Amino acid sequence: MTSSLLTAGRASAAALVSLLALVTACSSTPPAPKPSPSLISPSISPTQAPSSAPASGPAPSSPAPASSHPAAAGPQPCATRSLGAKTGISQGAAGSTYVQIVFTNISGAACTLYGYPGVSFAGGSPVSQIGLAATEDPTTPRQLVTLAPGAVASALLRIVTAQNFGSRCHRATASYLQVYPPNQTTPIYISYSSSACSNPLHLLTVDVVKPGSGG
Repeated sequence: MTSSLLTAGRASAAALVSLLALVTACSSTPPAPKPSPSLISPSISPTQAPSSAPASGPAPSSPAPASSHPAAAGPQPCATRSLGAKTGISQGAAGSTYVQIVFTNISGAACTLYGYPGVSFAGGSPVSQIGLAATEDPTTPRQLVTLAPGAVASALLRIVTAQNFGSRCHRATASYLQVYPPNQTTPIYISYSSSACSNPLHLLTVDVVKPGSGG
């Protein structure tokens, strides 16, 4: 019995030593190291957006709705096919003749004339231009003339007598006035008999288009 008690005492002493060693090891374990400041992410305020994200701005305003009623276009320039032309009042003075060229709007819509008509003599068969076209008279300012259907406008043409140029003229007989309405490329031929110069001499001078027949 004494031997048994001795053995049990030794076992208890061994267990106590092991327990003390375990407690000593736990108390001597060093604390975990704190992270280095360079590894800490900078804090971001809840109201501050990261620099990589665009700051939100005011909501874009909605575009104004397009108008469903575009502005009506005004009258267009008078095309040659929309016009009739004839000579009006004619007067002679000091070696020249002054003739009104009268345009009539023969279309069903208003149109406009602005500036100078192109005028020259014409004749022969086939009909062709004779001499130089009329020089524009700059003394009268241009004005926009609006012609309602049936309305008229006019331009004053001055014709210098061909005989005034003598042998330099190389006279020819014109049967027509070849008239281009302002800003058009198709002419109107008005019957008009006159002496003309086939050489490049300035027999004709034309004024701007004005409202009315020039009477």
